[in-house]
Amino acid sequence: MLNMIAIALAPTIALLIFIYQKDRYDREPAQILFKLFIFGFFSTIPVYYVEKFLLSFNQSPLYVAFVVAGLTEELFKFLVTYNIAFKIYEYNEKLDGIIYSVFTSLGFATAENLLYVLNQRNFIYTGIFRGIFSVPGHMLFAISMGYYLSIAKFANDKGSTYLIMSLVIPIILHGIYDYILFSRVYGYFILFIAFILFLWKSGLKKLNLYVRESKERFEKNNKHK
Repeated sequence: MLNMIAIALAPTIALLIFIYQKDRYDREPAQILFKLFIFGFFSTIPVYYVEKFLLSFNQSPLYVAFVVAGLTEELFKFLVTYNIAFKIYEYNEKLDGIIYSVFTSLGFATAENLLYVLNQRNFIYTGIFRGIFSVPGHMLFAISMGYYLSIAKFANDKGSTYLIMSLVIPIILHGIYDYILFSRVYGYFILFIAFILFLWKSGLKKLNLYVRESKERFEKNNKHK
């Protein structure tokens, strides 16, 4: 049992450390990050019932990928992040949006991963696959969410457009991810790997852009002291 829990938790812990150390210039309060993580974790409960309800209407790969999984999961993660963090004083730079979104998303991914791994006979294979693809996938969807959420927060105009994008883009990315796996189209695994590489490339580009802006802001503030 302990081995199963360790396999389920290891990727989340690694990614939390990865994203937290990116926020080195103006770190977010631990209590806010913990709150986002916990609410993300327990958001799996309403998500379970909503997904179960939606599955009663249709079970086609396209519907399940984009509506049941993509829309439901990203909507609840968005609601957690927006309601807890969007208007707080500590949200004072664009990188914060990514940090907040990722902590929420990895809270969700932790609960989901525990459920999958603990309920699989071949838990090692499941844990490895999800640790390499599924859990990082949640983080990468969240990077896009936080990226556009921050543009919405700090934009002088078109804020509502970017707020919508902070939900719609992760839904689309999540839907494509799941649809490739669910549909099992010819050569789907090659397509899946290509999409994963795209997610990493675009996600790290967004993340590193905001890290640079955070560094520049830190250096500018120190010059004026």
